[in-house]
Amino acid sequence: MPTFPTKTTIESPARTTGPTHWTCPFCPLLCDDITLAPTGDQRLAAPHIACPRLADSLARFGPQDASQKPTIDGQGTDLASALSQAGEILSNARRPLFGGLATDVAGARALYELAAHCGAILDHLHGDTLADSNRALQDRGAFFTTLSEVRSRADLVIVFACAPSRRYPRFYERVIDEGSATSIVFVGCDIDPAASARTRRTESILQTNDPFDTLALWSAHVEGGRPIPAPELAALTARIDAAKYTAFIYEPSSLPAPHAALAIEALQRIVKAINRTVRAGALALTGDDGALSVNQATTWLSGFPLRTRIAYGLPLDHDSYRYRTETLLNRGEPDALLWVSSFAPEPLPAALDDTVPAIILGHPSTTLPARAGPTVFIPVATPGIDSGGHLFRVDTSVVAPLAAARDAGLPSVATIAAQLAQARRPQ
Repeated sequence: MPTFPTKTTIESPARTTGPTHWTCPFCPLLCDDITLAPTGDQRLAAPHIACPRLADSLARFGPQDASQKPTIDGQGTDLASALSQAGEILSNARRPLFGGLATDVAGARALYELAAHCGAILDHLHGDTLADSNRALQDRGAFFTTLSEVRSRADLVIVFACAPSRRYPRFYERVIDEGSATSIVFVGCDIDPAASARTRRTESILQTNDPFDTLALWSAHVEGGRPIPAPELAALTARIDAAKYTAFIYEPSSLPAPHAALAIEALQRIVKAINRTVRAGALALTGDDGALSVNQATTWLSGFPLRTRIAYGLPLDHDSYRYRTETLLNRGEPDALLWVSSFAPEPLPAALDDTVPAIILGHPSTTLPARAGPTVFIPVATPGIDSGGHLFRVDTSVVAPLAAARDAGLPSVATIAAQLAQARRPQ
């Protein structure tokens, strides 16, 4: 059985002080112009920022978080005992699954080492969306753009089949100056009301068309110049040809499943064809809950994206279909689950058998149902709230540093994973 110290020392993270701007970790835009203010009930608020997603996320934190303790099978315990029980679960597992993985870069790096000691499979809470994007990139490549490039260069923005402000409330604020002359055309969806607050030049076409039909017609037109029974697309293509720079915006999670990867490939094919004569780029709105950060860290360390099995002494094994969390659990393959959800209190996967041992490194407000199998819960720090850290921004061009807004004395995911890994290293 692995041994752990009876007392754990946790370094106090860097904290924001005074009017210093704070970077929000709760969506991949990583807005860094926020000033937090304590409320009368010892909570955190951002009174000068109109972002419902930020407000909802901050509302989950409170003064009670400092008193949250680890539990074993629903009973309170100390951290050393919880670590010991978690270590025993991993020691007995032959095919563990590390799921959720909602953490930052440091957490991902520490979990990677632990996974290598355990022979674990890695998949993220948003693994389906990541896999679609990864698959399209592997098969066809991509033309990327960045938030700053859209803001400074794009005079035409095309939003395909999504309403960005629903999940990313400040998106238009980040990419379009108020009163800008930039035109926004929504293809396959209605006008996003939030866009009208930034520019009056908004319109929508083909709102009710099937996305795949739209992409097929558009691709045939821009690649081969063939006439198509969609004059709106032909007219839009002419506008693209006349524009200085066109930005295509899409949300992988809003594209029709289970073939979203094909839609992404088609979009990128259109962007590629456009770049033969004019400039254009695409921005995928994805990467929530540290998904991009964990995927980038895993790819850097292994050469493969998530949905890879990692084990010292064995070849790396990547399979985006086979190593899907729901598929694995429905087949009953994992004999232990390590679930990481440090940004929000995410529930355990519905497909998880009640008898499978589980270790949860979770948000301090997480509540767990009674389970038949051994269950260890360790409340952990949220990057940007109780610990510093780093996250990749939505365009993957920036790694933003996070400063802790308070100190509730909770250990980070990286701290817990590193201690579990240390106990498994050869002595």
